[in-house]
Amino acid sequence: MIRRNISSGSPFEGEIGFSRAVRIGNEIAVSGTAPIAPDGTVAYPGDLYAQTRYCLEIMEEAIQRGEGRLDDVIRTRIMLTDISRWKEAAKAHGEFFADIKPASTFVEVKALINPDWLVEIEADCYIKE
Repeated sequence: MIRRNISSGSPFEGEIGFSRAVRIGNEIAVSGTAPIAPDGTVAYPGDLYAQTRYCLEIMEEAIQRGEGRLDDVIRTRIMLTDISRWKEAAKAHGEFFADIKPASTFVEVKALINPDWLVEIEADCYIKE
């Protein structure tokens, strides 16, 4: 099967050595996606809901570039730096996935790479052909 790396242009892709997403066959794996604005700054500092929406928008674009759709998402993993605020992230997640209902996990992590990131999200997709 052919491997297709999908870039989002994140400054971390080259530094760390990763792709925003990778498609092999009918599967797309989306890397941990943080609220990084195009200029490299943090998008929506302090606003967990907006950061979550922004991460999901970045992920959706990567999935589409891999010729998938949100309907193909079968799992999401939401990492939060403060689990007590999970409802803010859940609201944004629900706006994208209310009808799709992928398997999903919300976990608290001690920290993310940038202390201003409140959330980082991964996704797995299976494309129906």
